Amino acid sequence: MDLSSLRPLFDRPGPWASVYMDTSHNTEDAARRHELRVRAAVAELAEQGAEKRTCEAVRRALADVPVSGEPPARALFACDGEVVLDQPLATAPVLPEATWAPLPRLGPLVALSDDGPSCLIAHIDRTGARLELDDGRRRIPQGEVEGEQWPVHRTGRNEWSERHFQLKVENTWEQNAELIAGEIAKRCQATGARLVVLAGDPRERRLVLEHLPEQLRGLAVETGRDPSEEKIAQLRKERQEQRLAAVLDRFRAARGRPGEHGAGGGQPGPAAEGVPAVVSAAQRRQVEALLVQPGSPDPARTVWIGPSPDQVAVDRKELESLGVSRPQAARADDALVRSAVAANAEVFAVPEDSREPAGGIGAVLRWSNEPAFA
Repeated sequence: MDLSSLRPLFDRPGPWASVYMDTSHNTEDAARRHELRVRAAVAELAEQGAEKRTCEAVRRALADVPVSGEPPARALFACDGEVVLDQPLATAPVLPEATWAPLPRLGPLVALSDDGPSCLIAHIDRTGARLELDDGRRRIPQGEVEGEQWPVHRTGRNEWSERHFQLKVENTWEQNAELIAGEIAKRCQATGARLVVLAGDPRERRLVLEHLPEQLRGLAVETGRDPSEEKIAQLRKERQEQRLAAVLDRFRAARGRPGEHGAGGGQPGPAAEGVPAVVSAAQRRQVEALLVQPGSPDPARTVWIGPSPDQVAVDRKELESLGVSRPQAARADDALVRSAVAANAEVFAVPEDSREPAGGIGAVLRWSNEPAFA
């Protein structure tokens, strides 16, 4: 899933109200049912100790539901009387959920979000390109690339006198393709897009693909001139499934190697499995990809946290010994997703039928070894 939208949640100390709710309108009494769900959620927050201002902010935000019923569900995160993030969800929760806790309740977001990668779409022609970012919720303009406007059309004749002109046309195509590829690379770096869709005629697409940096060619897919939203959604889903399969392969290959679970007393190895091992890696910002299997026991385990995302430990006294004056209890999945956001790591929801990771929490690790709580 794309974690960039969660960053505003960690600029404030909390506590946080988190609400997950079905907002679809597929029945005649949908409005009445929604009103009852909102009342129940606000009452649950109040019962758990949420302040009145925050409860009222949640109520107002949930009362504003599009008549279309799109998106089918929402996740709201509020603190200090303000809704900080209103996140559309691609999948509705089975039951509404409302919690008041030191951290935003992030675990369900892993399973319910549209977790395909952000996609940079390049609408290419011979003179330039129009760029858009599709994050699963909306299309965000990313500017235009304007190349040479002339000459870009062949004459269709093959006489000797025309060959010099034809060569100039082909040179213009090449120059424009190189310019477009360079801008795509810049936009990918700026937005974190992990999928590139090259839309246009085959010749223009192919030239741009050839000029992309090698690491981006593996992220690129070619389509026709105007790919539909359904086509982009399909490509994002396929890419996410491929990425998850690759990460799980890396995780399986690294299991049991020196360092895992603290084996041999060393630092974490290329994979970590179980809450203690993943927490140790999170302290050192070594998590590259966090694996969470919703509904498993480990995500619900209690850990201890401090104000900083990498201040997380299995034992309260460990945090106190490292200078955290008031450690707070939190769920492991919420704390580790917070750490993953801070470390620019990916987070994957692992299907229920997967045997890995044991217990429901695991990680593929980076090899950097920064000091804990740096």
